[in-house]
Amino acid sequence: MSAVSNPDTLAQLALQDLQSDRLEAAEAKCLRALSADRQHVQALSILGLVLHARGRHEDAIRIFNALTLQEPNKAEHWTNLGTALRPTRRYGQALAAYVRALQLGGESAGRLYNIGLAQIDLYDFNEAYATLTRALGLAPDEARVRRLLAKCCHEAGDFEEARAILEDWPKFQGMTLDESEQIAYLLVTMGDSRRAEPLLLRISSSAGGAGPSSLIGVRVLERVNRLREARAALDRFRASAGAQSSDPDLLLTEAVITEREGNYEEARALLARALESQTDMPRRHNLLFLLGRVLDALGRYDEAYAALEEAHHSQVAFFAAVLGQTPANDSGPLAVIARTGSEDSSGWDEEGAPAMEESPIFIVAFPRSGTTLLEVTLDAHPQLASMDEQPFLHKANEEVAELGLGEPAELGKLTATQRRDLRERYWQRVRGRVELGPGQRLVDKNPLNLLLVPLIRRLFPHAPIVLTVRHPCDTLLSCFMQHFRAPNLALMCRDLPTLAAGYRGVFDFWYAQWPLLRPRSYELKYESFVANFDTEVRRLSEFLQLPWNAAMLAPAEHARRKGFISTPSYVQVVQPVSSKSVGRWKSYERHFADVLPLLRPDLERWGYDA
Repeated sequence: MSAVSNPDTLAQLALQDLQSDRLEAAEAKCLRALSADRQHVQALSILGLVLHARGRHEDAIRIFNALTLQEPNKAEHWTNLGTALRPTRRYGQALAAYVRALQLGGESAGRLYNIGLAQIDLYDFNEAYATLTRALGLAPDEARVRRLLAKCCHEAGDFEEARAILEDWPKFQGMTLDESEQIAYLLVTMGDSRRAEPLLLRISSSAGGAGPSSLIGVRVLERVNRLREARAALDRFRASAGAQSSDPDLLLTEAVITEREGNYEEARALLARALESQTDMPRRHNLLFLLGRVLDALGRYDEAYAALEEAHHSQVAFFAAVLGQTPANDSGPLAVIARTGSEDSSGWDEEGAPAMEESPIFIVAFPRSGTTLLEVTLDAHPQLASMDEQPFLHKANEEVAELGLGEPAELGKLTATQRRDLRERYWQRVRGRVELGPGQRLVDKNPLNLLLVPLIRRLFPHAPIVLTVRHPCDTLLSCFMQHFRAPNLALMCRDLPTLAAGYRGVFDFWYAQWPLLRPRSYELKYESFVANFDTEVRRLSEFLQLPWNAAMLAPAEHARRKGFISTPSYVQVVQPVSSKSVGRWKSYERHFADVLPLLRPDLERWGYDA
């Protein structure tokens, strides 16, 4: 038998083709080998892998099913079967196949990784976390295990642990381009720009400078506002053999970029096609929030509102499946209000307190009130540096609770030593996210730090606090349209009445605490900020005692240079300052009929027209 027709030789050559991504050649050699020996195990296995790589999953499943019957005790066949089943959404069957592979082949990081994948597919995040933690014990530095464990935490809303898992990513083993893209996306969306930057450089320079060839790599480029590169990478991916035009992830990625390019009707059509394929209710919110925004841009307001309502229903179903968390048992980000009392700060000692110049500048608000625009504006000043939205003050609040002190009723009991230690740990976390130069001041922007004003006043009594306010109805509409990932915040935004109650609670808290705490605060109205930008920036500079710097008048240019904006406003802040979002709620006015009475005190307080 000649070498060219020998099944063993052909299978080996096919394997080399597969490893070099020559899929057509690999498939042809496998078929030639099988024409000589229909049950040649290696040729069947390689052919199944080739078909899977080419998106022919049903054909691959048939082959691997046959192999599990032919050699039922071989773990590799069960692993391959599970991997072929996952793209067809037969997650339960995939999990069963992976578990069988584990039983046959013994515990390994790779087999546990596969089980964790299927458990995440099935929304069993608790089991996935336990499985992947076991895998991490076997392979503590394996990139794909670390990345998937971090993704598990991220999807479940535990961003702090996700960051910790990825903290030392340069030490990970097996950092393929795909893993680099996956980790970069997680870091960028969590605002960890410093750690993501080397990965972004690698992604941009990959494939001889052509950039990424995976969907997640495309999303990374879009997320850091490099749209031309993202579009080019997406076009390459579409042209690749494995790209299926009906894949919801591909259609979503293309819709995101198309919407950014201003082609709203095309984006709507892409999302409609994706929704036809994505029938799993807890996953539809990933498409529906974008569809709502696209329909809004097209002026189809009733359809937009209906899409957003369905998006929230889907996200509630997702949290119920993943966390067992529903609106009925949600405490929300406003739970701090329910457990706080009030204390007049006039009796608080300020021993060891830093001066204003050595304190952070805190930007607080209700979400979607223009805080990102303000942050980027201030960050453009050479004497200021921001760090994107971070939970460091919330962490300090948890540490106060661990001391057994209620907040704010017992903050006066904090000793000078305790306050010093709390500040030092705060600054340690800051140094992990931003490098402050000599004389530079920190801008700490996190909207709902508004609820922690007593703690700000106790730890940094001389710190300036900038409160941004926006028409309550525009704020609520923007929150309702936003795809928030943090479970408590997302659940609070699930409908306008719940949102309005939360909004009212936040500002009732602020205005009850203000006369007791007398913080050094400045109130900035969003509408005036965007309409009279030069004037308002100059007034704010005077309040912050900053020397004037004209760079603050070009926040969009600064945002484009910065690249990393972790908050949902990353799209808007690279655009010129404008008033186009003012009064947006009027297109949805009929939906606000029931909540306007609840919002009236705030409307009247700030002089807004209802």
